[in-house]
Amino acid sequence: MNKSEIKVISVLERVGGFASAQQLHQLLLRSGESIGLTSVYRALQSLVDDKIVDQLRKEDGEAIYRLCGEAHHHHLVCKSCGSTVEIEGSALEKWAKAMAEEHGYREVGHLAEVFGICPSC
Repeated sequence: MNKSEIKVISVLERVGGFASAQQLHQLLLRSGESIGLTSVYRALQSLVDDKIVDQLRKEDGEAIYRLCGEAHHHHLVCKSCGSTVEIEGSALEKWAKAMAEEHGYREVGHLAEVFGICPSC
């Protein structure tokens, strides 16, 4: 793990939820870190590839990031305030596996995010 990745993990721990690369970059700069936005993006991509960080695309296409939980999961995302809840998707997992088998696919993966308006909004 390189220094940029360690810095990004540290700021994600402080955030405790989802944040954009730009938000993370600003937080790092405010805390006195010397890091470029490109380095933040590279670190995030590496951490996503290594399954250390979750990446979620908001409805407007912006990517947001947060430290991963241990198990495979999906997210329920509020379209108004952006709050997120991890949800188990066992029915979705079964459906994806069945569709893949039906069409002869192997080594199947999937991404699923559910968008709505949370009770607080």
